[in-house]
Amino acid sequence: MGGADNSVIYTLAEVSKHNSREDCWIVISGKVYDVTKFLDDHPGGDDVLLSSTGKDATDDFEDVGHSSSAKSMLDEYFVGHIDSTTIPKKAKYTPPKQPHYNHDKTSDFIIKIFQFLVPLLILGLALGVRSYIKSD
Repeated sequence: MGGADNSVIYTLAEVSKHNSREDCWIVISGKVYDVTKFLDDHPGGDDVLLSSTGKDATDDFEDVGHSSSAKSMLDEYFVGHIDSTTIPKKAKYTPPKQPHYNHDKTSDFIIKIFQFLVPLLILGLALGVRSYIKSD
């Protein structure tokens, strides 16, 4: 398959049709590769390649950290280029908006008063009970 006409441009829809063990094409870095003959030899197994069909597999390929010799092997399977306008743009992750926290200073003040008064009330109650018991 190597040495294909470099001017051939495929759409992602066309490449996506080649998604089986008998006919497997993938897209990496704007190029289309027919890796059907490599399925049995792929060190990660054929499932890895088959799961990369129908999409831009560039990130998957780069994330694995392929060696330079693995990258040079791609030339052997090159069949053309991908029309990049047919590849869906990746959605940029935007974290969900957090509700605005209205910090209420009044509730902080009330909490601090209770943190001070409750122990005083307990201490006062304990002293009152103690003096009552001793007076008997």
